[in-house]
Amino acid sequence: MHKQILTTPDGETYPILTGSGLLHTCGQEIAAVKKPCRVMIVSDSNVAPLYLDRVKASLSAAGFAVNTHVVSAGEESKSIGVLGALLESFAEAKLTRTDIAVALGGGVIGDLTGFAAGCYLRGINFVQLPTTLLSAVDASVGGKTAVNLRHGKNLAGLFHQPIGVYCDTDSLQTLHPHELADGAAEAIKTGILGDPELFAIYETGDPAAQYEEIIARSVAYKAKIVTEDPTEKGVRKLLNLGHTAAHAIERLSDFGISHGHAVAIGTAIVARASVKRGIMKNDDSARIINTLIRSGLPVVCPYGAAEMAKIAALDKKAAAANITVILPETIGKCRMESMPIAALEALFADGLEGQA
Repeated sequence: MHKQILTTPDGETYPILTGSGLLHTCGQEIAAVKKPCRVMIVSDSNVAPLYLDRVKASLSAAGFAVNTHVVSAGEESKSIGVLGALLESFAEAKLTRTDIAVALGGGVIGDLTGFAAGCYLRGINFVQLPTTLLSAVDASVGGKTAVNLRHGKNLAGLFHQPIGVYCDTDSLQTLHPHELADGAAEAIKTGILGDPELFAIYETGDPAAQYEEIIARSVAYKAKIVTEDPTEKGVRKLLNLGHTAAHAIERLSDFGISHGHAVAIGTAIVARASVKRGIMKNDDSARIINTLIRSGLPVVCPYGAAEMAKIAALDKKAAAANITVILPETIGKCRMESMPIAALEALFADGLEGQA
């Protein structure tokens, strides 16, 4: 089992555990960082039938008084309406500031639960139990929480750090290949940013045999970045590699293209654009694109530069008339570049050139 520690902005720390069987032992693990109290487990209609009873039993055995709230699976649950219903559920269960919420599921559940916990009574503790590779390598760590608005993805949210993240690698065995590919996109992104050995697992290795290593490496990189820049004022923006295009692609597809698949397309776009602009060698761009393809991910964008740029202009990462985009230089090194929002269309156009 891997154990890592992340330091929060106020100097507090929380554990990130990765290994087999953690859903069975999560009660005692959580009790080690939080005295038993009332708890609300939040899950979705796909995950709850698989793991909810197991987690309830573990928490109950550790002395927690357990309540549950299950939402519909899918991006549609990251909405103001679903958030409001969850907050009402917290109140109905009489949660107090000394109680906790537990997010059992993927990124949607983590975002929704964390946002609700951050809002309720001006902030209660919460725990992440990620059950997808995407959530384990990215969304469950770092304290970003949000729901979507009609005008864009993650436009309503706040930074609210969990008090613990417990990733049971056994849960990955129930994932569809499409979901594993979603996680691969974020892990590959991390490799491009700063971990060539992680990238190599996906380029030439056997990822299915190394999920604990993949998660541990991804978390280690993200924890380092988040500790240095918890509220995305500087270096944390690097984690948005591929995401400016990805969020536009998600919106344009009405979320029919999943987050990880959109990130893969967005990463391919900035890789090609970096070559066109003399920032990256063509060989490195080809390695990125081939590695994404090897992981079952798309690299061809079904949308045009103009329509993507129009949506991206509404992105929460935009600041006044400028937006920071992340451009790869080599495998393991990327740069942040601030550009006028009006220049996004040209960047996307460069990245769409040469698609197969």
